[in-house]
Amino acid sequence: MPSLLRRKSLDKIIQEHQAGLGDHTESLRRVLGVKDLTLLGVAAVIGAGIFSTIGKAAFDGGPGVIFLFIITAVTCGFTALCYAEFASRVPVAGSAYTYSYVTFGELVAWIIGWALILEYSIGNVVVAISWSAYFNNILHAFHIDLPDYLTIGYNTAKMSFDEAAKNHLAPTGAGLIYTHAPRIAGWPFIINLPAFIVICLITALAYIGIKESKKSANFMVTLKLVILAVIAVVGVYVIFSNNSFSNWSPFLPNGMTGVLKGVSAVFYAYIGFDAISTTAEECGNPQRDLPRGMIYSLVICTAIYIIITLVITGMVHYSEFQGKTDPLAFVFDKINMHKLGFVISIGAVIAATSVLIVYQIGQPRIWMSMSRDGLLPKPFGRVHPRFQTPSFSTIITGLLVAIPVLVVDDGLMTDLTSIGTLFAFVLVCGGVLALPMVAKQPGRFSLPYINGQWIIPVLFVLFAVLFRERITDDVTHLGTEGHEEILFLVFILISAIIAVQSFVKRYSLIPVLGMLCCMYLMIEIPVKSWMVFFGWMAVGLVVYFLYGFRNSKLNL
Repeated sequence: MPSLLRRKSLDKIIQEHQAGLGDHTESLRRVLGVKDLTLLGVAAVIGAGIFSTIGKAAFDGGPGVIFLFIITAVTCGFTALCYAEFASRVPVAGSAYTYSYVTFGELVAWIIGWALILEYSIGNVVVAISWSAYFNNILHAFHIDLPDYLTIGYNTAKMSFDEAAKNHLAPTGAGLIYTHAPRIAGWPFIINLPAFIVICLITALAYIGIKESKKSANFMVTLKLVILAVIAVVGVYVIFSNNSFSNWSPFLPNGMTGVLKGVSAVFYAYIGFDAISTTAEECGNPQRDLPRGMIYSLVICTAIYIIITLVITGMVHYSEFQGKTDPLAFVFDKINMHKLGFVISIGAVIAATSVLIVYQIGQPRIWMSMSRDGLLPKPFGRVHPRFQTPSFSTIITGLLVAIPVLVVDDGLMTDLTSIGTLFAFVLVCGGVLALPMVAKQPGRFSLPYINGQWIIPVLFVLFAVLFRERITDDVTHLGTEGHEEILFLVFILISAIIAVQSFVKRYSLIPVLGMLCCMYLMIEIPVKSWMVFFGWMAVGLVVYFLYGFRNSKLNL
């Protein structure tokens, strides 16, 4: 019986990739350079996060939420270097899925591919909902108002209605929409029509070609960077003119506990840099350009997030961001600069659109790789003869996003996306440790080796000392602890094992730090999202054993 951990050799992947380059019906168009990859990364990272979720993170953590951006950026930096190492050795589409196939074997690769659906497809649901909210604001400015029941998802309205009923209150806002929406067979007809339409249009663009998608994304990235620069300049001027530095005090109103509440919101903003690795087969020189594109985009985006966070919390006190889904527009409306607030709403639509493009490009290429390996049916790997894009996978991705976006609420989706992505990041970092040592080659990225034999154990001891009270309390009350504390203890146990292994096997420092940082961020995500995540992974395993395991090309 074939092993569940059978691996696909690195040499075989390279040979298949090179063989496919001569077959234009199976290969993708190689049109991306360093600038394009960097802009794709910025397009994905500077999106719904900075125009929407940054408000909630600022409310929970105050101005000190910039520390969370830095922590997340460092975590993603470690991971980006590991991605870059894989990208330089495995210059084919597939992202973490392909990398895991090489190092951990087929079963783990399938699990990663299934988890990445949460990152790209489910994540795009959240972005589309944010896009719809800002787009409706723009329509309102032109005195065009869609019926309320066509502007939000059914679940959002239902949850608001149920919450009001639970507290014996009259429904308001979304709950009121649920009450007054037209009925079909007794059910309220409530859909997010703008979000559905934009996904259909973006899917059509991704279907036509990477070149067209690249041009559109590059234009939108440039435009939104200009808008963000204007926000920063005007914001700094307002802060100094009004001498409003007191808004930064207290800098950490709720301590690091408050800062860490924003893990999902902040990390969700960063996951897009992973999408760069899915375009490996469309790069002119992937071994050189992919690593540079990842690192450049990460540095640029981190600087932007920190600057914008300091600006908005300096203009308006952090406590006023509660419930604000349009924080950037809000701060300028607050100081009576309504025209600039309107421009920011336009920028938010542009930003979200560019994110949608990148995500709708990324997911089909992962499915294409899985299909090539026999784990998904052949149509998923089909490349359009004219447009040279994974046509069938692109359509399925569009449906997978467009249908849920009509009805779902975005809260749970953000947490699920973050879990799926962090899970993939952990295995990518761990996979680097399993790669054989190779000599450095000119023109190719090579992850620097830093011996973690002593550093990792020392860092673990320092962490244990810093959290000694929490560890002692959790162990003492183990039988009555909540799921969050159990996750924390599991993290401590795994970290201890990794520290010992690092000492014995002299693991490289960067991938180990990437693993540990990602695992810690995972345990800060609410437990209810973990339950849904495990359910999703269980469904994925059923699909694998019913189809993928039987049809894998490694069976041949």
